[in-house]
Amino acid sequence: MPAVTCWAAPAAPLAHGGAAAQAWTNLGLVTTLALVGAGYARGVHELWSRRGVGAVVGRWRVGCFALGVGAVLAASTGPVHELAARSFAGHMAQHMLLLVVAGPALAAAAVGLPLALAAPRRLRRYWARWRASTAGARLRRPGPVALLAGSLHGAVLWVWHLPAPYRLATENALLHLVEHASFVVAAALLWSVVLGAGRHRLDGPAAVLLLVGTMLVSSALGAALTLAPGPVYPVAILAPEGGDPLTAQQLAGLLMWIPMDVIVLAVAAVVFLRWFSGLDRRSPRAPAPFPDGSVGGSGDPDTAAIGRPELTEGPPVGPAAGKGTR
Repeated sequence: MPAVTCWAAPAAPLAHGGAAAQAWTNLGLVTTLALVGAGYARGVHELWSRRGVGAVVGRWRVGCFALGVGAVLAASTGPVHELAARSFAGHMAQHMLLLVVAGPALAAAAVGLPLALAAPRRLRRYWARWRASTAGARLRRPGPVALLAGSLHGAVLWVWHLPAPYRLATENALLHLVEHASFVVAAALLWSVVLGAGRHRLDGPAAVLLLVGTMLVSSALGAALTLAPGPVYPVAILAPEGGDPLTAQQLAGLLMWIPMDVIVLAVAAVVFLRWFSGLDRRSPRAPAPFPDGSVGGSGDPDTAAIGRPELTEGPPVGPAAGKGTR
């Protein structure tokens, strides 16, 4: 990224449109989250009333939904939002909260089925027809979803952190809300093929490849901000309350670079180890050799009987047992 020095500092670069606009934006955000939460709760209640508590959508997934909604609220309102308005690094921490906490948590919550059950009947009918169509069946496969999710995640991350879109989002509350919503949607779609329902998840190597590719894209952006020779954004955005703008930009780049890499690598390691242990459980085990070099389970019936209690326990039977009975 080349250094940007052409913009004059706006009066309130991180005010997101002013207090009144932010209040209306917060009201819309809380209303939307309340509606989504009510729909999710209704869908889960319907599933649990039919199948039993914890069926289909487990309790831990409901907890993940609460975590995701809480992360969205924490990132968009309150102290985190105030810190983001005062500091460029705080703004980047706000974005990371949406990308690595809210999005993955909502993906783990498996919101699709509960929200579909809570939708109006006509909408559910249209949704069922699309799922049954050839195009819908192909697009719901983990492979195409992963390609779409990875591309969307990288595009959303880079586009919103280009100087011009970033500056516009800092000046307009509605556009700032759209930015945050795109972060959450892109992250939830990406992590749904890793943490979602079993039939929609990628296999171990493919999931690891997707996560590593995502990490490389975000690392490139974090490295660009950290290693840039000069400020990429206007000084009023980097240091609205004073201070060194280049240092603020480097700190923000590190906040994007390190936490996402650590989290993605940890999850990728867990996914790979689970896949590898599953292969080990499914693979047939070779019989262990005995001290004399023979292998249990071979064609020799006497050798095969060794180590099998059902064949060796009980009274010994001689080779001519029963012949001397009168």
